[in-house]
Amino acid sequence: MLTKKGAATRQRIITAASAQIRERGAVATTLEDICQRSGTGKSQLFHYFPDGKEQLLLAVAEWEADQVIKDQQPYLGDLTSWTAWRRWRDAVVERYRRQGVHCPLGVLITEIGRHTPATQAITRRLLEQWQRQVETGIEQMRASGQITREIDPTRTAGALIAAIQGGVTILMSTGSAEHLESVLDLCLDYLRTGTHTAS
Repeated sequence: MLTKKGAATRQRIITAASAQIRERGAVATTLEDICQRSGTGKSQLFHYFPDGKEQLLLAVAEWEADQVIKDQQPYLGDLTSWTAWRRWRDAVVERYRRQGVHCPLGVLITEIGRHTPATQAITRRLLEQWQRQVETGIEQMRASGQITREIDPTRTAGALIAAIQGGVTILMSTGSAEHLESVLDLCLDYLRTGTHTAS
């Protein structure tokens, strides 16, 4: 169990590693770079990450996955009106436009090993959390009569997350957010089909 100071030091190392990886990539980032950036020594780093760089990269990947959700708040957690959905849509586009062609989470997972149980668990947890919050928003809108009950919340939320990921992949390949914006607009138009009331 870490002390408050120990938890802060560990997080400082993770944050420094994340920033370094964003600038230089996971392969080019060394433990010496991370120590210098975080103001820690190697003995401290190995105290929190005894298995070395791979364990640290895994912790950074978990932190980056959490950032994906946090960057969409407060809108993602309050999808109770069409205004909220539009703001969430804008937050998603802005997040990935700001990220550009570099996806720290994708780079990290590739570096650690895309098909290892640990990285698959991080990806699965992220997608499950994301999909569940979108699903909750659809359920709330159905309950208030703003989305028709013919729309299945689980399937629709899953399709929406998959559509976003497709748009993000194209953005990373081309540098353009146009496809991401289009697919989000199309999904929101679909949700509004059969709407009883609007807000």
